Amino acid sequence: MVKNIRRVVTTNDQNGESKVWIDDVASTAKVSRPGVTGTVVWTTDTMPPDIAGSEDLGLRDVARPPVHQGTIFRVIEFEPGNTTDMHITETIDYAIVLKGKIDMKLEQGPPVHLEEGDIIVQRATLHDWVNTGEETCVIAFILIDAHE
Repeated sequence: MVKNIRRVVTTNDQNGESKVWIDDVASTAKVSRPGVTGTVVWTTDTMPPDIAGSEDLGLRDVARPPVHQGTIFRVIEFEPGNTTDMHITETIDYAIVLKGKIDMKLEQGPPVHLEEGDIIVQRATLHDWVNTGEETCVIAFILIDAHE
């Protein structure tokens, strides 16, 4: 079940005063594989990001990694028994476990067990996420294009 993710996006008006521009529920939920649903909250495609545009960058259809010099803020829900998918992206990822528990598998060592509140900094490593628990695990990911 996809959690309703409220997005509140701010901007500055013509007088330079801050205001709410978008206040809605993200509508970009997409099942990427059985048991895994991702919702894009926001994306950028330049570095530094353009903050003056009028396009809702949370509505873009994006791939797993961001475009060159881009970012993606995505919330992913992993159902118990989710399908696995070892993968790597040329990004630095900041991730926060918002709900539940999950195991992060890497090439070496035993799986790393993560729980609500844990934070991961992932630097372009081959990995997989496996929910062996009994409840949905929700993780917020910020992917930033990187290079070695």
